[in-house]
Amino acid sequence: MRVLLVSANTEKIGMPTIPLGLGCVLASVRAAGHEAGMIDLMDLDDPGGCAPFIGRAVEDLRPDVIGLSIRNIDNQDMKTPLLLIEKARAVVAACRAFSGAPVVLGGAGFSISPAGALDYLDADAGVRGEGEGAFVELLAGLSGGARLEELPFLYTRGREGAQGKVCAAALDAFPLPGPEVWSGAYLKAPDLWMPFQSRRGCARRCIYCSTGLVEGERVRRRSVETVVRSLAHYAEAGYRRFYFTDNTFNLPRSYALALCRRMIREGLDLTWRAIVYPGGVDEELSRAMARSGCTEVSVGIESGSARILESLGKDYRLDDVRSSMAHLAAQGIRRNGFLLFGGPGETRESVQESLDFADSLGLESVKATVGLRIYPQTPLARRALGEGVIAGGDVLFRPRFYCAGPPADWVRDAVAAHAAGRPEWLV
Repeated sequence: MRVLLVSANTEKIGMPTIPLGLGCVLASVRAAGHEAGMIDLMDLDDPGGCAPFIGRAVEDLRPDVIGLSIRNIDNQDMKTPLLLIEKARAVVAACRAFSGAPVVLGGAGFSISPAGALDYLDADAGVRGEGEGAFVELLAGLSGGARLEELPFLYTRGREGAQGKVCAAALDAFPLPGPEVWSGAYLKAPDLWMPFQSRRGCARRCIYCSTGLVEGERVRRRSVETVVRSLAHYAEAGYRRFYFTDNTFNLPRSYALALCRRMIREGLDLTWRAIVYPGGVDEELSRAMARSGCTEVSVGIESGSARILESLGKDYRLDDVRSSMAHLAAQGIRRNGFLLFGGPGETRESVQESLDFADSLGLESVKATVGLRIYPQTPLARRALGEGVIAGGDVLFRPRFYCAGPPADWVRDAVAAHAAGRPEWLV
């Protein structure tokens, strides 16, 4: 079959955002023997201007199916919420205008709220979870003469009970996209960090997190050999800076250490950044990270109150965070910390505890967020329903927020006052 894949995201969020997930789907579709092309609308300030790009792609490829990737539903900002998925409506409309092929949604944004996204965008169907498997299976079904509504794992308009296919057993079963997939403009972008994912899934039980909905609740890893071979391929093509998008790079620790050591042994000479779990970074791991090229990490500390951490479902202690941050600092790795206010049990006292704790760590940057975005099928959603914060039957497609304790405006003012004179604080 002929397939056109479209990345609808235009949010740069401080740096170019390459559609890694859609690139992985493209690699799997081609490996399955289908003819496929991909267009990335990132360079468009307004997706309403996408028609010429989609028109040319449809004319060139004459697709039998159009796959549309939805990265974000909203901006997760309680104070000024924006429904980012709204921009994708123009993309769907352009696909309809130029082609009679079914429009199938996917991506993290769709997987979080499939029914809501499908109805809002008026698409034909959607695949939840890993598109490398589900989308290829969709193409196999259509090639065999099946109709969309006959494929039980698909979400289609008006159908109840579709379960989707969240994850596959082994990531190495899916091919990785090579550097030839991406536009040469990416290589020349001065602020580019090429995204790379070595692991998927999260077994943690944070009450608000949507990772389990998108990637599953079991951590699955690519082999160290596969990861390093792919990184070397990119390095040969000129890419030197990478961003590991793994939910928690340092978990499992044994895998992270083996990966860093292999990168060192192969002499890749790369610079990279990652998201790390606040606990469990010791001297050995931090040293291996630095030697293999790590210069910067993002750390969701979330709170400086032991009581609030427990209410959020965190299983690390404040001393764990102190130790991890000290080891990273000793290796010269920049630490970008994140605080989250408004969780169950928050008080004015716990807010101040968090501010003071962040100061004590000497982080290179600190970003605070007030209010927790409520995602479907999470413990926070069940709590919010019980407390009357959300109504029964709300699919949580449109952003809803949980904010306990002092008023959100008071917290924002307290953070702003604390940040005054502290250039590392971003408010």
